Amino acid sequence: MDNTSGGGRVVSIAWSERKGERKTRVERAVLVAGHGLEGDAHAGPWHRQVSLLAAEGISRARERGLDVHFGDFAENVATEGIDWPAVAVGTRVRIGAEVEIEITQIGKRCHTRCAIYHMAGDCIMPREGVFGRVLRGGEIRVGDAVRLLSGEAGE
Repeated sequence: MDNTSGGGRVVSIAWSERKGERKTRVERAVLVAGHGLEGDAHAGPWHRQVSLLAAEGISRARERGLDVHFGDFAENVATEGIDWPAVAVGTRVRIGAEVEIEITQIGKRCHTRCAIYHMAGDCIMPREGVFGRVLRGGEIRVGDAVRLLSGEAGE
Protein backbone atom coordinates (compact mmCIF):
# COMPACT_ATOMS: atom_id res chain seq x y z
CA MET A 1 0.00 0.00 0.00
CA ASP A 2 1.14 3.56 -0.61
CA ASN A 3 2.92 5.51 2.07
CA THR A 4 1.67 9.08 1.94
CA SER A 5 4.88 10.38 3.48
CA GLY A 6 6.73 10.47 0.18
CA GLY A 7 6.19 11.13 -3.45
CA GLY A 8 7.82 13.01 -6.25
CA ARG A 9 8.48 12.84 -9.96
CA VAL A 10 11.22 11.84 -12.37
CA VAL A 11 13.04 14.87 -13.81
CA SER A 12 15.90 13.07 -15.57
CA ILE A 13 16.86 9.59 -16.76
CA ALA A 14 20.44 8.87 -17.81
CA TRP A 15 22.67 5.97 -18.79
CA SER A 16 26.23 5.24 -19.91
CA GLU A 17 28.03 2.37 -21.59
CA ARG A 18 31.04 2.64 -19.23
CA LYS A 19 31.41 3.11 -15.48
CA GLY A 20 32.97 6.28 -14.05
CA GLU A 21 31.68 8.66 -16.72
CA ARG A 22 28.93 11.18 -16.97
CA LYS A 23 25.70 9.67 -18.20
CA THR A 24 23.71 10.66 -21.29
CA ARG A 25 20.18 11.88 -20.69
CA VAL A 26 17.21 10.19 -22.33
CA GLU A 27 13.46 10.86 -22.16
CA ARG A 28 12.55 7.24 -21.47
CA ALA A 29 14.26 3.99 -20.54
CA VAL A 30 13.49 0.38 -19.71
CA LEU A 31 14.29 -1.07 -16.31
CA VAL A 32 14.73 -4.84 -16.37
CA ALA A 33 13.80 -6.89 -13.29
CA GLY A 34 16.87 -8.34 -11.60
CA HIS A 35 19.18 -6.36 -13.90
CA GLY A 36 18.71 -2.56 -13.91
CA LEU A 37 18.57 0.12 -16.60
CA GLU A 38 18.80 -1.51 -20.02
CA GLY A 39 22.18 -0.75 -21.62
CA ASP A 40 23.69 0.92 -18.53
CA ALA A 41 27.19 -0.08 -17.39
CA HIS A 42 26.09 -0.41 -13.75
CA ALA A 43 23.25 -2.83 -14.52
CA GLY A 44 23.69 -6.48 -13.62
CA PRO A 45 22.88 -9.12 -11.03
CA TRP A 46 23.95 -7.19 -7.93
CA HIS A 47 22.47 -4.89 -5.29
CA ARG A 48 23.24 -1.57 -7.06
CA GLN A 49 21.34 -2.10 -10.32
CA VAL A 50 19.97 1.45 -10.48
CA SER A 51 20.99 4.74 -8.83
CA LEU A 52 18.71 7.57 -7.73
CA LEU A 53 19.58 11.13 -6.76
CA ALA A 54 17.50 14.15 -5.78
CA ALA A 55 17.45 17.02 -8.26
CA GLU A 56 17.52 19.32 -5.23
CA GLY A 57 21.03 18.02 -4.42
CA ILE A 58 22.19 18.76 -7.95
CA SER A 59 20.73 22.28 -7.62
CA ARG A 60 22.63 22.81 -4.34
CA ALA A 61 25.86 21.73 -6.06
CA ARG A 62 25.19 24.35 -8.76
CA GLU A 63 24.57 26.99 -6.08
CA ARG A 64 28.03 26.16 -4.67
CA GLY A 65 29.47 27.06 -8.05
CA LEU A 66 29.85 23.63 -9.64
CA ASP A 67 29.09 23.41 -13.36
CA VAL A 68 26.95 20.25 -13.16
CA HIS A 69 23.86 18.96 -14.89
CA PHE A 70 21.65 15.87 -14.75
CA GLY A 71 23.70 12.74 -15.43
CA ASP A 72 26.99 14.32 -14.33
CA PHE A 73 27.05 12.37 -11.05
CA ALA A 74 26.39 9.09 -12.93
CA GLU A 75 22.85 8.85 -11.52
CA ASN A 76 20.32 6.84 -13.50
CA VAL A 77 17.23 8.61 -12.20
CA ALA A 78 17.02 12.14 -10.80
CA THR A 79 13.83 13.04 -8.97
CA GLU A 80 12.32 16.00 -7.23
CA GLY A 81 10.27 15.80 -4.08
CA ILE A 82 12.03 12.91 -2.32
CA ASP A 83 14.83 13.18 0.25
CA TRP A 84 16.65 9.98 -0.76
CA PRO A 85 19.18 9.81 2.12
CA ALA A 86 16.21 9.78 4.55
CA VAL A 87 14.63 6.73 2.86
CA ALA A 88 15.33 3.46 4.70
CA VAL A 89 17.06 0.49 3.12
CA GLY A 90 14.35 -2.01 2.21
CA THR A 91 11.84 0.65 1.14
CA ARG A 92 10.06 -0.16 -2.09
CA VAL A 93 9.67 2.59 -4.67
CA ARG A 94 7.20 2.71 -7.57
CA ILE A 95 8.18 4.67 -10.67
CA GLY A 96 5.42 5.25 -13.18
CA ALA A 97 2.73 2.62 -13.51
CA GLU A 98 4.87 -0.55 -13.46
CA VAL A 99 8.40 -0.30 -12.17
CA GLU A 100 9.19 -1.25 -8.60
CA ILE A 101 12.61 -0.88 -7.00
CA GLU A 102 13.83 -1.91 -3.56
CA ILE A 103 16.35 0.48 -1.96
CA THR A 104 19.44 -1.56 -1.07
CA GLN A 105 22.05 1.04 -0.18
CA ILE A 106 22.19 4.67 0.95
CA GLY A 107 25.29 6.44 -0.32
CA LYS A 108 28.51 4.68 -1.20
CA ARG A 109 32.18 4.67 -0.36
CA CYS A 110 34.50 5.93 -3.06
CA HIS A 111 37.99 4.51 -2.72
CA THR A 112 39.43 6.81 -5.37
CA ARG A 113 38.28 10.05 -6.89
CA CYS A 114 36.80 9.06 -10.23
CA ALA A 115 36.62 11.03 -13.46
CA ILE A 116 33.27 12.49 -12.37
CA TYR A 117 34.84 14.03 -9.25
CA HIS A 118 37.66 15.53 -11.31
CA MET A 119 35.30 16.89 -14.01
CA ALA A 120 32.74 18.34 -11.58
CA GLY A 121 34.98 19.29 -8.65
CA ASP A 122 32.90 17.24 -6.21
CA CYS A 123 30.62 14.22 -6.23
CA ILE A 124 27.42 14.20 -4.21
CA MET A 125 26.50 10.60 -5.09
CA PRO A 126 28.46 9.07 -2.16
CA ARG A 127 26.61 11.35 0.30
CA GLU A 128 23.18 11.79 -1.28
CA GLY A 129 22.61 9.00 -3.77
CA VAL A 130 20.74 5.76 -3.17
CA PHE A 131 20.87 2.46 -4.97
CA GLY A 132 18.36 -0.26 -5.57
CA ARG A 133 17.53 -3.46 -7.30
CA VAL A 134 14.71 -3.74 -9.80
CA LEU A 135 11.91 -5.98 -8.53
CA ARG A 136 9.43 -5.25 -11.34
CA GLY A 137 10.60 -3.95 -14.68
CA GLY A 138 9.00 -1.74 -17.29
CA GLU A 139 9.37 1.58 -19.05
CA ILE A 140 9.93 4.84 -17.18
CA ARG A 141 9.68 8.35 -18.58
CA VAL A 142 10.67 11.83 -17.50
CA GLY A 143 7.65 13.21 -15.66
CA ASP A 144 6.56 9.86 -14.17
CA ALA A 145 5.35 9.83 -10.58
CA VAL A 146 7.65 8.34 -7.95
CA ARG A 147 6.00 6.91 -4.83
CA LEU A 148 7.47 5.42 -1.71
CA LEU A 149 5.62 2.22 -0.86
CA SER A 150 5.27 0.32 2.39
CA GLY A 151 7.82 -2.34 3.24
CA GLU A 152 5.51 -5.02 1.85
CA ALA A 153 5.96 -6.40 -1.65
CA GLY A 154 3.48 -5.51 -4.34
CA GLU A 155 0.13 -3.85 -3.95
